[in-house]
Amino acid sequence: MTELVALQRRVSVPKVVGKHVYGELYDCDAELLRNEEMLKDIVIEATRIGNMTLLDVKSWKIGDGVSIVAIVLESHIAVHTWPEFSFATVDVYSCGEHTEPEAAFHYIASSLKARKVIRGYVDRSYRG
Repeated sequence: MTELVALQRRVSVPKVVGKHVYGELYDCDAELLRNEEMLKDIVIEATRIGNMTLLDVKSWKIGDGVSIVAIVLESHIAVHTWPEFSFATVDVYSCGEHTEPEAAFHYIASSLKARKVIRGYVDRSYRG
C-alpha cells in the first residue's frame, strides 16, 4: 500500500466518530423552560430519538431556570434555560456512527417551541 492510500484511509475513515450539535433557542415557551420535570422528560426522549443509551440524568433548578445533563453511553446532552428571556442553550455530543444528535437536537428545539434556532455542528471525530 502506498503512503498516499494509507493517508487517504486515515483521513476518510474515522477511528472514533464524534458528532457535536449545539445551539441557542430563542422565543421558547417560558413555562416549559421553568418546568424541571417536563424538561427531564424531553431530554430523556431526545436520547431515545438520537439512538443513544441513557445512563443517568440530573437536573438543577437555578433561579427561575433549569439545567439538565443527561449522561449517555456515547457522551452527553445538556440543556440550560433562562425563562425570563425565553432562551435556552442545548448541546448534544455523541460518539458512534449509530447515533443521531441532529435528530435529538431538533426534537428538543421543537419541544421547547423555539421560534428561532441557531445551530452549530462540529465533527469531533478522530482519524489518527
